[in-house]
Amino acid sequence: MTAISQSLPRPEPSAGVAAYDAERIACLALDRRKRLNWARAFGARRHGAAVDYLPTRLDIENVSRCNFACTMCAVSNWPKGTRARDMCLHEFKALIDEQYGLVEIKLNGLGEALMQGDDYFEMIRYARERRIWVRMTTNASLLHLRDNYRKLIDSGVNEIDISVDGADAPTFEGIRIQGDFDRVAANCALLNRHCADLGIVRTKMWTLVQKGNAHNLLRHVSLAATLGFKHLVFSLQLHGWADPALEARNATEQVTVAEASLWALVRAGELSGVRVSFWDVSEKFSTDAPEHLCPWPFDRAVVTSDLRTVPCCMIGDPDKFEIGRGKTFLENWTGAEYRAFRQAHLDGHVPQVCRGCYR
Repeated sequence: MTAISQSLPRPEPSAGVAAYDAERIACLALDRRKRLNWARAFGARRHGAAVDYLPTRLDIENVSRCNFACTMCAVSNWPKGTRARDMCLHEFKALIDEQYGLVEIKLNGLGEALMQGDDYFEMIRYARERRIWVRMTTNASLLHLRDNYRKLIDSGVNEIDISVDGADAPTFEGIRIQGDFDRVAANCALLNRHCADLGIVRTKMWTLVQKGNAHNLLRHVSLAATLGFKHLVFSLQLHGWADPALEARNATEQVTVAEASLWALVRAGELSGVRVSFWDVSEKFSTDAPEHLCPWPFDRAVVTSDLRTVPCCMIGDPDKFEIGRGKTFLENWTGAEYRAFRQAHLDGHVPQVCRGCYR
């Protein structure tokens, strides 16, 4: 698929760009170390393999297990939908305390975050007490249980992306295996009504476009409006989490949507009160200049539920690729393996696992 037009709307924070910027300013104001780290991180400009700063953003995977087995996801290949143990609450707190440079986290990975139970909400609260912006993704299947929809909002979470890959039961359940379309739809409506009652916006509906659902994308816009979403993102590229078999399988499901059709979705959203935007990673990185390199090796990483280090969310699974097995994230971030990984990007010898994202 060719890269989409730069003029098409791109995703924005569900609470708004102004809210996102205000939280970053408030977060930086809390801690001089954080402000100094921020300045060092953004002054580096991807020019060196050795870093003298901590990441300002992290993806932290609280669980690596799921109650769905979606056709395009790495989890579908895991025995009983599980790869490893959950991250303990005390491990999460220790990571947050250690990584004092953080201003933003995505608090989930390859798994359904809400399967962890109440410790998950405590993780969000712990980060939010430090004004760290917290984003998460959920399949929405568990929101109705034990008042999870209230607990999630009460935790102070900033953004909730909800995966809805079909606008009707046959399409949805054919992609999101073990999912129940009616249950998910009801839970989305429940959560969005609660947010509306509080006068806040926290959610996005997120649709991964593929052959199985490309025939009814307009219906996704109508569904988003019906369920109370103010934002709908169409994700336009499938990938394989560094698994060649899954990459090949997903390549057969990839579709190209004409730009005129994408603009039609935007206009339909405007009529329905839904901001429609698009996410894709088909515009490749390049080694011709530091500013064109993938930012992940220099700016952020993934810490998995079993405390392993993965260099980006496009890989996600440490059993496919990890950095510094047996070492802590802090040891890794400043260690020799990560320096060599960054240097390979800087030298134009992009590691094999990363080449799919480069021209």
